[in-house]
Amino acid sequence: MFRIGFDNDKYVKLQSEKIRERIRHFGKLYLEFGGKLFDDYHASRVLPGFEPDSKVKMLLEMKDEAEIVIAISADDIERSKRRGDLGITYDEDTLRLIDAFRDIGLYIGSVVLTHYRGQTLADKFIKRLEALGIRTYKHYIIPDYPSNVPLIVSDEGFGKNEYIETERRLVVVTAPGPGSGKMATCLSQLYHEHKRGVNAGYAKFETFPIWNLPLKHPVNLAYEAATADLDDVNMIDPFHLEAYGVTTVNYNRDVEIFPVLEAIFKSIYGESPYKSPTDMGVNMAGLCISDDEACREASKQEIIRRWYAAAVSVRQGLSDPAEVRKIELIMNSMGASPADRPVVAAALKRAEETDGPAMALELPDGSIVTGKTTSLLGAASACLMNAMKKLAGIDKKLLLITPNIVQPIQHLKVEHLGNRNPRMHTDELLIALSVCAVTNPMAAYAIDQLDKLRGCEAHSSVILSRVDEELFKKIGVNITFEPRYQAKKLYHK
Repeated sequence: MFRIGFDNDKYVKLQSEKIRERIRHFGKLYLEFGGKLFDDYHASRVLPGFEPDSKVKMLLEMKDEAEIVIAISADDIERSKRRGDLGITYDEDTLRLIDAFRDIGLYIGSVVLTHYRGQTLADKFIKRLEALGIRTYKHYIIPDYPSNVPLIVSDEGFGKNEYIETERRLVVVTAPGPGSGKMATCLSQLYHEHKRGVNAGYAKFETFPIWNLPLKHPVNLAYEAATADLDDVNMIDPFHLEAYGVTTVNYNRDVEIFPVLEAIFKSIYGESPYKSPTDMGVNMAGLCISDDEACREASKQEIIRRWYAAAVSVRQGLSDPAEVRKIELIMNSMGASPADRPVVAAALKRAEETDGPAMALELPDGSIVTGKTTSLLGAASACLMNAMKKLAGIDKKLLLITPNIVQPIQHLKVEHLGNRNPRMHTDELLIALSVCAVTNPMAAYAIDQLDKLRGCEAHSSVILSRVDEELFKKIGVNITFEPRYQAKKLYHK
């Protein structure tokens, strides 16, 4: 059952105050934004009560003094890298982000292409941005970055990068995904600002790991599980411990790069404004946890979900088995297993009983509904229908979609669209139910229950189709599935 464990209003207030404090200290601040600004669903899952757009709300508190620069790696454009959650390329996501920021009134200053070396697709994207009236800049690869500090902090290093024209005191540098060069963009700007006599500073905003939670706290372990493919490891910040005698948590890449950052700061300013990686951060999330036990349990569930996602990805040939093993080590360290996810046993039991694919979904009150494969519906569609019926108090045996609606849909799929499977997917189910709602008030009432499924847990005995998986994501259901396909084929659409 869902329990609030995080005070979102307190978070927005404290986070805004902390960033303003850092702006006052430097005069102008380049703030590297890690993770997702919009739709931060990982944070909302492990910190129940955290709203996916909390960071944006915090920025809106300062929208008159903030502008946004989006960094995207030219290499990522060239290889058409995609966001795993949205399935779109990084260049398309850049345009999506610009629209999203503008829609809520945040100012987009420009886009910077990092790691630029004349890539063909990168040049095409630059022309596309310029045609849309968006300022673009190029940042180049610096030999021996980040170790060769004398070269980096010189006219042949950062000096070769194009200076990004900015207008406001807070410059938020964000990106479609990791490895986009956000930190290097900020540091390059510090070099150029210093040459122009502008006192500018740098800070880092990463939600995870949370610096003032224990190293092995489930919230921090969930971050390790989420980044298993990146080899990120949480660790005690040795620089902070030495400087202040206080134990804090950071992750290996920031700890490893800090001596270099410190040297770069000293080369630019003559001294470093920070004594540790933790000093650079401005994250206040750890101070806003209102129910630690709720966050611990939510994080354990997230780690199990990540294990299933990694196992499925390996089954699809998209990931290294080492990712699964890493998450298994995390699960073992905290005594967690798939058995701690109630919908797993329910789905597998139903599959065994029916000798076919099955699905289970846990409702907000803790009860579990299941669905099996029928001649009309796939297991996912049947489970979704049963969940809506139960929430609406409608008899499970009562038909909400009449045969005269279903049959034309099946005929269209098989006879005209070339599908071999006549069963309705979840999106087709909801469309058919909407049609029936015109004349059947109970169908309309069933649809109105969809919002109650947000945050619920579900599990399938087989890998779901992309369309069913996306539908459950859209309505906010945390879906997992066994790493096996329903059919023994090489190609799964």
